[in-house]
Amino acid sequence: MIELYIVDMGGVVSLNTDVSGQIAQHVGIDPGQLRKMVHGEFIALMAGSITTEEFWRRFSSETGRPVTEDLWALYFHPRPNLEVIQIIRELKKEARVVVGTNTLEPHFRVHEQNGDYQLFDAVYASQRMGLVKPDPAFYTYILDKEGCQPEQTVFVDDAEDNVEAACKLGIHGLVFTGAAALRRDLVALLGNDLPGS
Repeated sequence: MIELYIVDMGGVVSLNTDVSGQIAQHVGIDPGQLRKMVHGEFIALMAGSITTEEFWRRFSSETGRPVTEDLWALYFHPRPNLEVIQIIRELKKEARVVVGTNTLEPHFRVHEQNGDYQLFDAVYASQRMGLVKPDPAFYTYILDKEGCQPEQTVFVDDAEDNVEAACKLGIHGLVFTGAAALRRDLVALLGNDLPGS
């Protein structure tokens, strides 16, 4: 029996969360080039090992393009995926549903201010855990905190490598491609309709 659902936030529960294109345009760099340039620092930012201030200080120093405000916060305007939120409400009738997200502190605060986390039983955010998906420790940390076994757990994410990492631990992993497909995948996994549907 499934007792726990771990659901990714950006790209699943929230839409319009990738701001890299807007940041690239702001600083006058190709988006692909920007991702390569900041990859290591971005991982450190998601792990909470550097602050956004330090990130932009390093960026400005390395690129010669001074950034004086937090562009991660400036361009972050997420929208709720209402169909997925309805599915979560149904799942909560019989199990705990938590967020398991790779995020940045400014994005976390925006979601918090918007009330986006209120639906969930708990929120596990990379920058506060010091762990980033697909590190296996990210998933085992949540399982330990929730007191749940992998086979009792479902993990939903739009990134295949994150889902693969969960599956290697024995968690039921579902790659998110859309709300309708998620509902079908859950029905197939559970062997019946969603609770409350």
